[in-house]
Formats: sequence, structure tokens, C-alpha cells
Amino acid sequence: MDYRVLDIDKKLMQEAIKARENAYAPISNFRVGAAILTESDEIIVGANVEISSFSPTSCAERNAIFSYFSGGGRHFTKIAICGDDDNTFPCGVCRQVIYELSPEAIVFIVNEDSSYKVFNIRELLPNGFRYEL
Repeated sequence: MDYRVLDIDKKLMQEAIKARENAYAPISNFRVGAAILTESDEIIVGANVEISSFSPTSCAERNAIFSYFSGGGRHFTKIAICGDDDNTFPCGVCRQVIYELSPEAIVFIVNEDSSYKVFNIRELLPNGFRYEL
């Protein structure tokens, strides 16, 4: 995707890298941080929380998004994701959540060294579906 990275985008990516440090992953030791940018340029962060029975485990992306929505927010424009492995992409469930709640979202896949790749969520979830209000 051809995209000009802004200063706020760089800050968003740095916040995702920092959020990864708050991950709770005692089993896999695979930490992920995420940060979303709201329409009012507020940054909300999340980290993955791993539970021994994996069903209740919650990804960093969903933790950031659901935290924002729980506080009354309803639209975000961008999300940055940083994991312990280079090129940590959102899982399928997170792709669906991002697409459904912000179908035009820009997604930054960030590495610890601050290198990154940029996508539109529609590239990561082609032919996605969502409930239209």
C-alpha cells in the first residue's frame, strides 16, 4: 500500500512497541502490543493476555479496541501491532474485529527496531463482511 507515514503514525507505532512490555504471556512467552488511533488523535493501547486454557486468551488488538469501545468510543482510524517476532500480523479474529469496527483502518505491522509495513484492513481481510447499520 502506498501511504505517507505521519508523525502521529510514528508515535502510534512506538506506543505499540511499548505496550508489548505489558503483555501477560507466561505459557508461550509471545508478547504482542497494539495501539489504536481514534478520530480525535487519542492513542489507546492494549497487550495480549494469555490464559492457560487458550479460549479466554485475548489478543492485544482486541484489548485496545474493546477498551476504547467500552469507554464510549465508536471509530478508530489506525492500528499498530508489534510482537516478539518480526512481522506479527493480527489473527483472523482480530482482522474481523478491525474490519467490522473500522473497515477503512490503516494497519501498521511494526518490528521492535521500528521498521514497519503498512496495509489497509481490506488487504488483510479480502471480501470481509460486516453488519451494516
